[in-house]
Amino acid sequence: MTTRVGFVGLGNIGRPMALRLAAAEGIELTVYDVVPEPVAELVAAGARSAASVGALADSSDVVCVMVRDDDQVRTVAADVGDGAVLVVHSTVAPGTPAELEAGGSTVLDAPVSGGPMGAAEGTLAVMVGGSDEAFVLARPALDAMSSYVVHAGPLGAGTRMKLARNLMHFVAFTAATEAQRLAEACGLDLVELGRVVRHTDAITGGPGAIMHRDTTAPIVEGDFWRGVFEHVAALGEKDLGLAVELAEGLDVDVPLARLSLERLRKGLGLG
Repeated sequence: MTTRVGFVGLGNIGRPMALRLAAAEGIELTVYDVVPEPVAELVAAGARSAASVGALADSSDVVCVMVRDDDQVRTVAADVGDGAVLVVHSTVAPGTPAELEAGGSTVLDAPVSGGPMGAAEGTLAVMVGGSDEAFVLARPALDAMSSYVVHAGPLGAGTRMKLARNLMHFVAFTAATEAQRLAEACGLDLVELGRVVRHTDAITGGPGAIMHRDTTAPIVEGDFWRGVFEHVAALGEKDLGLAVELAEGLDVDVPLARLSLERLRKGLGLG
Protein backbone atom coordinates (compact mmCIF):
# COMPACT_ATOMS: atom_id res chain seq x y z
CA MET A 1 0.00 0.00 0.00
CA THR A 2 1.06 3.58 -0.64
CA THR A 3 1.01 6.19 2.12
CA ARG A 4 0.42 9.72 0.91
CA VAL A 5 2.67 11.98 2.97
CA GLY A 6 2.86 15.76 3.00
CA PHE A 7 5.89 17.47 4.51
CA VAL A 8 5.91 21.11 5.64
CA GLY A 9 9.16 22.77 6.71
CA LEU A 10 12.30 21.96 4.73
CA GLY A 11 14.96 23.43 7.00
CA ASN A 12 18.17 21.93 8.38
CA ILE A 13 16.43 18.85 9.75
CA GLY A 14 13.19 18.85 7.77
CA ARG A 15 14.91 18.82 4.37
CA PRO A 16 16.94 15.61 4.97
CA MET A 17 13.92 13.99 6.63
CA ALA A 18 11.86 14.74 3.53
CA LEU A 19 14.63 13.43 1.28
CA ARG A 20 14.46 10.11 3.12
CA LEU A 21 10.73 10.01 2.44
CA ALA A 22 11.27 10.83 -1.23
CA ALA A 23 13.60 7.84 -1.55
CA ALA A 24 11.36 5.41 0.33
CA GLU A 25 9.22 2.74 -1.32
CA GLY A 26 5.51 2.97 -0.63
CA ILE A 27 5.60 6.72 0.07
CA GLU A 28 4.00 9.31 -2.22
CA LEU A 29 5.46 12.62 -1.08
CA THR A 30 4.24 16.20 -1.46
CA VAL A 31 6.21 19.09 0.04
CA TYR A 32 5.69 22.73 0.92
CA ASP A 33 8.03 25.45 2.13
CA VAL A 34 8.15 29.23 1.77
CA VAL A 35 11.77 28.95 0.54
CA PRO A 36 11.91 27.71 -3.07
CA GLU A 37 15.38 26.10 -3.14
CA PRO A 38 14.70 23.08 -0.89
CA VAL A 39 11.36 22.55 -2.62
CA ALA A 40 13.18 22.34 -5.97
CA GLU A 41 15.65 19.86 -4.48
CA LEU A 42 12.82 17.65 -3.24
CA VAL A 43 11.03 17.81 -6.58
CA ALA A 44 14.26 16.71 -8.25
CA ALA A 45 14.35 13.81 -5.78
CA GLY A 46 10.88 12.67 -6.83
CA ALA A 47 8.46 14.63 -4.61
CA ARG A 48 5.64 16.83 -5.79
CA SER A 49 5.31 20.43 -4.67
CA ALA A 50 2.13 22.07 -3.40
CA ALA A 51 1.15 25.69 -3.82
CA SER A 52 -0.13 25.89 -0.23
CA VAL A 53 -0.39 23.87 2.97
CA GLY A 54 -4.10 23.39 2.31
CA ALA A 55 -3.45 21.95 -1.14
CA LEU A 56 -0.78 19.67 0.33
CA ALA A 57 -3.20 18.43 3.01
CA ASP A 58 -5.89 17.69 0.44
CA SER A 59 -3.62 15.12 -1.24
CA SER A 60 -2.14 13.60 1.96
CA ASP A 61 -3.07 10.95 4.51
CA VAL A 62 -0.34 12.16 6.85
CA VAL A 63 1.13 15.67 7.11
CA CYS A 64 4.54 15.90 8.79
CA VAL A 65 5.47 19.30 10.18
CA MET A 66 8.98 20.46 11.04
CA VAL A 67 8.77 24.21 11.55
CA ARG A 68 10.35 26.66 13.99
CA ASP A 69 7.97 27.06 16.92
CA ASP A 70 4.49 26.58 18.37
CA ASP A 71 2.98 29.53 16.51
CA GLN A 72 4.16 28.22 13.16
CA VAL A 73 2.81 24.77 14.03
CA ARG A 74 -0.57 26.33 14.86
CA THR A 75 -0.62 28.14 11.52
CA VAL A 76 0.11 24.92 9.65
CA ALA A 77 -2.48 22.99 11.68
CA ALA A 78 -5.18 25.54 10.83
CA ASP A 79 -4.49 25.03 7.12
CA VAL A 80 -4.32 21.22 7.38
CA GLY A 81 -7.72 20.98 9.08
CA ASP A 82 -9.12 17.55 9.93
CA GLY A 83 -8.49 15.69 6.68
CA ALA A 84 -5.11 14.18 7.53
CA VAL A 85 -3.15 13.07 10.57
CA LEU A 86 -0.97 15.98 11.66
CA VAL A 87 2.45 14.71 12.78
CA VAL A 88 4.28 17.43 14.70
CA HIS A 89 8.04 16.84 14.60
CA SER A 90 8.85 20.29 16.01
CA THR A 91 9.62 20.41 19.72
CA VAL A 92 6.68 22.35 21.18
CA ALA A 93 5.24 23.14 24.61
CA PRO A 94 3.73 20.13 26.42
CA GLY A 95 0.18 21.45 26.08
CA THR A 96 0.32 22.36 22.39
CA PRO A 97 -0.53 18.91 20.90
CA ALA A 98 -3.75 18.69 22.95
CA GLU A 99 -4.59 22.26 21.99
CA LEU A 100 -4.24 21.36 18.31
CA GLU A 101 -6.40 18.27 18.67
CA ALA A 102 -9.05 20.26 20.53
CA GLY A 103 -9.13 22.51 17.47
CA GLY A 104 -10.25 19.60 15.30
CA SER A 105 -7.01 18.03 14.05
CA THR A 106 -5.99 14.41 14.56
CA VAL A 107 -2.52 14.85 16.02
CA LEU A 108 0.60 12.88 16.76
CA ASP A 109 3.35 14.71 18.59
CA ALA A 110 6.50 13.11 17.23
CA PRO A 111 9.64 15.11 18.06
CA VAL A 112 12.95 13.70 16.88
CA SER A 113 16.42 13.29 18.32
CA GLY A 114 19.61 12.94 16.32
CA GLY A 115 19.99 16.31 14.62
CA PRO A 116 20.75 17.00 10.94
CA MET A 117 23.24 14.11 10.78
CA GLY A 118 20.68 11.60 12.00
CA ALA A 119 18.10 13.03 9.63
CA ALA A 120 20.45 12.69 6.66
CA GLU A 121 21.44 9.12 7.58
CA GLY A 122 17.93 7.99 8.51
CA THR A 123 19.02 7.20 12.06
CA LEU A 124 16.79 9.59 13.99
CA ALA A 125 14.91 8.49 17.09
CA VAL A 126 11.24 9.50 16.95
CA MET A 127 9.22 9.78 20.17
CA VAL A 128 5.49 9.62 19.45
CA GLY A 129 2.42 10.52 21.45
CA GLY A 130 -1.12 9.91 20.24
CA SER A 131 -3.75 7.31 19.47
CA ASP A 132 -2.96 3.81 18.25
CA GLU A 133 -4.96 4.39 15.07
CA ALA A 134 -3.09 7.56 14.11
CA PHE A 135 0.24 5.94 14.98
CA VAL A 136 -0.44 2.97 12.71
CA LEU A 137 -1.37 5.29 9.83
CA ALA A 138 1.80 7.38 10.23
CA ARG A 139 4.17 4.48 10.95
CA PRO A 140 5.38 3.93 7.35
CA ALA A 141 6.51 7.57 7.15
CA LEU A 142 8.13 7.45 10.59
CA ASP A 143 10.03 4.27 9.72
CA ALA A 144 11.31 5.78 6.48
CA MET A 145 12.87 8.72 8.34
CA SER A 146 14.35 6.99 11.37
CA SER A 147 15.93 3.88 12.83
CA TYR A 148 14.14 3.98 16.19
CA VAL A 149 10.47 4.78 16.74
CA VAL A 150 8.84 4.59 20.17
CA HIS A 151 5.12 5.04 20.79
CA ALA A 152 5.61 6.75 24.14
CA GLY A 153 1.93 6.91 25.09
CA PRO A 154 -1.10 9.15 24.60
CA LEU A 155 -1.04 12.57 22.98
CA GLY A 156 1.70 14.72 24.50
CA ALA A 157 3.86 11.79 25.62
CA GLY A 158 6.31 12.20 22.73
CA THR A 159 6.90 15.85 23.58
CA ARG A 160 7.39 15.08 27.27
CA MET A 161 9.90 12.36 26.44
CA LYS A 162 11.80 14.73 24.14
CA LEU A 163 11.96 17.40 26.85
CA ALA A 164 13.29 14.86 29.37
CA ARG A 165 15.87 13.70 26.83
CA ASN A 166 16.97 17.26 26.05
CA LEU A 167 17.17 18.19 29.73
CA MET A 168 19.96 15.63 30.00
CA HIS A 169 21.45 16.77 26.70
CA PHE A 170 21.90 20.41 27.63
CA VAL A 171 22.82 19.82 31.27
CA ALA A 172 25.55 17.54 29.88
CA PHE A 173 26.63 20.35 27.54
CA THR A 174 26.95 22.64 30.54
CA ALA A 175 28.99 19.98 32.36
CA ALA A 176 31.21 19.76 29.28
CA THR A 177 31.95 23.47 29.56
CA GLU A 178 33.12 22.90 33.16
CA ALA A 179 35.34 20.05 32.01
CA GLN A 180 36.79 22.24 29.25
CA ARG A 181 37.62 25.03 31.69
CA LEU A 182 39.34 22.56 34.00
CA ALA A 183 41.27 20.98 31.12
CA GLU A 184 42.28 24.39 29.78
CA ALA A 185 43.56 25.42 33.20
CA CYS A 186 45.65 22.24 33.19
CA GLY A 187 47.14 23.13 29.81
CA LEU A 188 45.45 20.24 28.02
CA ASP A 189 44.35 20.02 24.39
CA LEU A 190 40.58 20.65 24.39
CA VAL A 191 40.08 19.23 20.91
CA GLU A 192 41.71 15.95 21.96
CA LEU A 193 39.59 15.88 25.11
CA GLY A 194 36.50 16.15 22.91
CA ARG A 195 37.72 13.25 20.79
CA VAL A 196 38.24 11.13 23.90
CA VAL A 197 34.72 11.93 25.15
CA ARG A 198 33.06 11.04 21.84
CA HIS A 199 35.16 7.88 21.50
CA THR A 200 34.38 6.52 24.94
CA ASP A 201 30.71 7.58 24.96
CA ALA A 202 30.26 5.57 21.76
CA ILE A 203 31.56 2.53 23.67
CA THR A 204 29.91 3.00 27.06
CA GLY A 205 26.66 4.72 26.03
CA GLY A 206 27.41 7.93 27.91
CA PRO A 207 24.77 9.01 30.45
CA GLY A 208 22.30 6.53 28.95
CA ALA A 209 24.41 3.70 30.37
CA ILE A 210 22.67 4.03 33.75
CA MET A 211 19.14 4.25 32.31
CA HIS A 212 17.91 0.65 32.46
CA ARG A 213 15.60 0.63 35.50
CA ASP A 214 11.85 1.24 35.03
CA THR A 215 11.62 3.35 38.19
CA THR A 216 13.58 5.98 40.10
CA ALA A 217 12.57 4.53 43.48
CA PRO A 218 15.31 3.64 45.99
CA ILE A 219 17.00 0.32 45.25
CA VAL A 220 16.37 -2.29 47.92
CA GLU A 221 18.99 -4.65 49.28
CA GLY A 222 19.30 -7.76 47.13
CA ASP A 223 18.21 -6.01 43.94
CA PHE A 224 20.57 -6.72 41.01
CA TRP A 225 21.04 -3.00 40.38
CA ARG A 226 22.13 -2.32 43.95
CA GLY A 227 25.58 -3.75 43.40
CA VAL A 228 25.93 -2.24 39.95
CA PHE A 229 25.09 1.28 41.12
CA GLU A 230 27.13 0.99 44.32
CA HIS A 231 30.09 0.44 42.01
CA VAL A 232 29.06 3.40 39.82
CA ALA A 233 28.64 5.63 42.87
CA ALA A 234 32.00 4.64 44.35
CA LEU A 235 33.83 5.39 41.11
CA GLY A 236 31.88 8.60 40.56
CA GLU A 237 32.43 9.97 44.03
CA LYS A 238 36.13 9.18 43.85
CA ASP A 239 36.65 10.80 40.46
CA LEU A 240 34.36 13.77 41.10
CA GLY A 241 36.15 14.39 44.40
CA LEU A 242 39.52 14.36 42.70
CA ALA A 243 38.27 16.63 39.90
CA VAL A 244 36.82 19.14 42.36
CA GLU A 245 40.07 19.10 44.34
CA LEU A 246 42.03 19.71 41.12
CA ALA A 247 39.69 22.56 40.17
CA GLU A 248 40.08 24.18 43.59
CA GLY A 249 43.85 24.15 43.22
CA LEU A 250 43.56 25.88 39.85
CA ASP A 251 40.83 28.31 40.96
CA VAL A 252 38.35 26.92 38.41
CA ASP A 253 34.66 27.12 39.34
CA VAL A 254 32.87 23.75 38.83
CA PRO A 255 29.41 24.09 40.41
CA LEU A 256 27.84 21.20 38.50
CA ALA A 257 30.65 18.88 39.59
CA ARG A 258 30.09 19.87 43.23
CA LEU A 259 26.34 19.34 42.89
CA SER A 260 26.89 15.97 41.22
CA LEU A 261 29.21 14.86 44.01
CA GLU A 262 26.49 15.76 46.49
CA ARG A 263 23.59 14.12 44.61
CA LEU A 264 25.00 11.20 42.64
CA ARG A 265 24.38 8.47 45.20
CA LYS A 266 20.80 9.53 45.98
CA GLY A 267 20.04 10.05 42.31
CA LEU A 268 21.13 6.50 41.55
CA GLY A 269 18.60 5.24 44.09
CA LEU A 270 21.08 4.43 46.85
CA GLY A 271 19.73 6.84 49.47
